[in-house]
Amino acid sequence: MLNQGSTGIREDAMAAHPPFGDEDLLLVIDVQKDFCPGGALAVPRGDEIVPVINRLAGNFRRVALTQDWHPAGHRSFASSHAGRQPFESIPMAYGEQTLWPDHCVQGTPGAALAAALDIPHAELVLRKGCRPEIDSYSAFFENDRRTPTGLAGYLRERGVRRLYLAGLAFDFCVRWSAEDAAAAGFAAIIVADACRAIDMAGSLAQAYVALSAAGVTMAAAADLSFRS
Repeated sequence: MLNQGSTGIREDAMAAHPPFGDEDLLLVIDVQKDFCPGGALAVPRGDEIVPVINRLAGNFRRVALTQDWHPAGHRSFASSHAGRQPFESIPMAYGEQTLWPDHCVQGTPGAALAAALDIPHAELVLRKGCRPEIDSYSAFFENDRRTPTGLAGYLRERGVRRLYLAGLAFDFCVRWSAEDAAAAGFAAIIVADACRAIDMAGSLAQAYVALSAAGVTMAAAADLSFRS
């Protein structure tokens, strides 16, 4: 049985990977206060990944971060729909949308990166979910699957070929970002123990199936080459 708040990936399924160079980038997804314990949309044990990510980032020359960055009254918030509750699903112009508690509202403390996250050499902070009418799980596309964030072009122009992904939540924003990275032609590797999952209504099991079909691979932080 898979436990909520973990990825459930076995160590014998992890792949070992070489040291990191200019073609490798660590993409840290949405490690924000509202997604950590005590936040408005807390991922179980989400804070546990921060020291893992900090150590991992020290091995990368190139790191980028993403932030959910919603305007107040965003249409993905249950509070924007009379009579609706968080975690219900409604049809939107671009498809089914899960309704969330208000979270990561622009300029609020909950939208800030986790206080213990320590990656001073990060070269990019990409903010997503900024359009009031459309959500954005992926770091590459809005949820309409047509509107790009510009990340793919940024990475290509800088010669990045491989993305290592970590962050929150494994079964939503990390999953969608990894799938889109693979579809865009990047090698996509999720560092599984540097993620935590929500596991809502089977979302974790669905993520495994989708990621496997997309050609995304998994690694454990212990299999990656840490500097002393």
